[in-house]
Amino acid sequence: MDHLVLTVIAPDKAGVVERIAKCIAEHNGNWLESRMARMAGQFAGILKVAVPAENYDELNEALQALSKHEIRVLIAKSGIEPSCTWKPIAMELVGNDRPGIVLDITRLLAELGVNVEHLNTDVKPAPMSSEPLFHADALLAVPLTLPLDNLQRKLEALADDLMVELNLRPED
Repeated sequence: MDHLVLTVIAPDKAGVVERIAKCIAEHNGNWLESRMARMAGQFAGILKVAVPAENYDELNEALQALSKHEIRVLIAKSGIEPSCTWKPIAMELVGNDRPGIVLDITRLLAELGVNVEHLNTDVKPAPMSSEPLFHADALLAVPLTLPLDNLQRKLEALADDLMVELNLRPED
């Protein structure tokens, strides 16, 4: 079995997921996991699929043929999962919205060797003032060699510069 990672984008409308699932099933593929969302009128998703090696080329062609339904699919063979040399840490962040918040935070994380496993962000009005507030929830893969208090201190220093609230906690 080959494991593939598919990235999908299409105009958001009923039947998009069903077309993708049908295509995978018709080629003896197995839908293993996925993350999908609607954003700004578009449907976007990423999914992991197992497919028999002999069906790979046909599945690839069939997925590309979905473009006639305005469904674009990018296919990558999955890589080898690294051995676990990290600990999962949940991060919650809230602050005044401004351009560059994600860049500043991810730059610091990358410098510390921290990988972003999951990231969800949005901007919502503040309860009292209706000023735009940036919200981020992330799952971080923190190297076992990086003390959590060091990560906390560096992120808090950055949080002070950005004027955001930051919460880190070990993820079970």
